[in-house]
Amino acid sequence: MHVRSFYAATADAGLSFPPLDGKTRADVAIVGGGYTGLSAALHLAEAGVDVVLLEAERVGWGASGRNGGQLHSGQRRDQDWLEERFGLVDALKLWRLAEEAKALVHQLRAKHAIECEWRPGLIETAHKARLVDDERAYAEKLVTRYGYHQATWLDRAALAEAIGTDIYFGGRRDMGAGHLHPLKFAQGLARAAAKAGARIHEGTQVTALAGTTLTAERGSVAADTIILAGNGYLDGVDGYTESRVMPIDNYILATKPIGAGIAGGVIPGGEAVSDTRFVVYYFRPTADGRLLFGGGETYTRRERSDAIGFVARHLARVYPAIRRDEIEYAWGGTLAITLHRLPFIRKIRNGVYAAAGYSGQGVALAPFAGKVLAEAITGAPARLDAFAALPVPPFPGGTLLRKPALMAGMMWYALRDRL
Repeated sequence: MHVRSFYAATADAGLSFPPLDGKTRADVAIVGGGYTGLSAALHLAEAGVDVVLLEAERVGWGASGRNGGQLHSGQRRDQDWLEERFGLVDALKLWRLAEEAKALVHQLRAKHAIECEWRPGLIETAHKARLVDDERAYAEKLVTRYGYHQATWLDRAALAEAIGTDIYFGGRRDMGAGHLHPLKFAQGLARAAAKAGARIHEGTQVTALAGTTLTAERGSVAADTIILAGNGYLDGVDGYTESRVMPIDNYILATKPIGAGIAGGVIPGGEAVSDTRFVVYYFRPTADGRLLFGGGETYTRRERSDAIGFVARHLARVYPAIRRDEIEYAWGGTLAITLHRLPFIRKIRNGVYAAAGYSGQGVALAPFAGKVLAEAITGAPARLDAFAALPVPPFPGGTLLRKPALMAGMMWYALRDRL
């Protein structure tokens, strides 16, 4: 069953698919029932490919059904970083791919009638005064260099009015971005994939990959091609991918309905909000007037038992007037990052593809990665090649020592956020 969360409480509890029982064969077998796997299954099935998807828990059980629901513009790294690292031409290509990714979310919603509470608007806020000039210049750059006219700058006063707190120093409102109910979106993809002919099996933990055969607890799938789409939940399945994709846990709470997203409440315009911290704060109103707030990370595989208290102390820095007894839900979830925060989307060896490590940008990039993989498998690899060219090296220390190294690095960045 899904972790107790606001999303699980308001999604379709009755949606289910049978576990794999016995041996079967498919053209393509997919590990993971999140956005990547479901999108790949949908696009492959629509192309006439026989596809089987194996999910250890429920579709959308992982990050796809627990995240902040924010659909951002661009890659996880901003265009300044991409230009410096890869040059303007390639940075423009990556921007266009990210715009395609956003557009795909809307195409999927419309084509498959996925009701997932979409709301436009996302404000990126500067949490330090010294960042304002660079952030304002970046908003202007998106217009002048990238032709992106959806972004406008808000000064400190206008931002405070827009989000109901004065702790930030300015922000970029992006009306080409926005937010949605992530579990409802995942469930909509699953219904569409099954309708197109994909065979989906929940409650089916993959225990081994040998060549292009997947072994699970109660059966196996022999396939011509494998897609690894487990993101932060691929422990022990493929060492090459695991060494480049690090799971971390992030935590979110949801208040009771407090009038968020409507006139007179916090964030009256209904936008999502995120900030410039390295360990990001992100928050948004829900369709029924709650405030959903994410903040705080841990780097072990044990979810915190005190999630409300853990996130509430971050919430209090932004909205100190919200009381502890107004919080109704709190939960954690595992996402995956890469060393440079670039997505890991590629063919890793003959017959095996992987997509993971969206580093917080998965609402846009994960469904798109699924489509890109489906295109490559059916003979159109150009967009996969563009992602595969991105450097995604292994974490230092390999799978054993990467977590202590990450913890040390993240503690340093968290300290920098406070200075």
